[in-house]
Amino acid sequence: MKITLFTALLLASQCCFAQPAAAPAPALQDPAVLKRVAEDYLRAQNAAVAGEVTVTAGPVNQRMSLASCPEPQAFQQPGARTSGKTTVGVRCTAPVAWTVYIQAQVSVVTAYVATAVPLVQGQTIEQSQLVLLKGDIGTMPNGVVTDMAQAVGRTSTVSLASGTPLRLDALRGKPVVQQGQLVRVVSSGNGFRVSAEARAIGNASDGQVVQVRTPAGAILSGVARAGGLVEVVF
Repeated sequence: MKITLFTALLLASQCCFAQPAAAPAPALQDPAVLKRVAEDYLRAQNAAVAGEVTVTAGPVNQRMSLASCPEPQAFQQPGARTSGKTTVGVRCTAPVAWTVYIQAQVSVVTAYVATAVPLVQGQTIEQSQLVLLKGDIGTMPNGVVTDMAQAVGRTSTVSLASGTPLRLDALRGKPVVQQGQLVRVVSSGNGFRVSAEARAIGNASDGQVVQVRTPAGAILSGVARAGGLVEVVF
């Protein structure tokens, strides 16, 4: 009887002093949401491209236990590619700060400009020497020309075989100032503007820096403009 009574009292004491409930585990970020944020970002970056854009983000490292974020934001480092193989960062600032990087592949199938005939270095490009082709510019170097108007009248800085995609960094604009040309130098500053004649020392396209020599022998640097003008700002 004493043992039974003791057991009953022990059970009663256990039910009256309940253990405190364990704190709920913090919510974790859904990796699928991060992939969707990265893909939406890359689609937005390519929204102006006249072509078929396909974005596929890679898997997120499942071993990272990221706290749930109400507004994850995608970003890229300056100069990063928005097509082809690229990387997108996704970060959270609150309630817990974290950053994760996601690999992605962006296919951009559109028309691009290529050479229809071989071009030699320094040759002025005519429209009849170009052709529009269609392909994935995401697999090509940055700066592929997609509009013939961007290439016609310019010169190639390298020799190109037929069928080569044109790149903007391989084209030079038609010179608006040529070596030995008599140009009009326009100088301006705070409250003044004067002009004088000088002779160009080199060639320059519109917007490029060129040096000129004044009749007095002074050498100035300015920005070449159409019509044989060179702008010097003080």
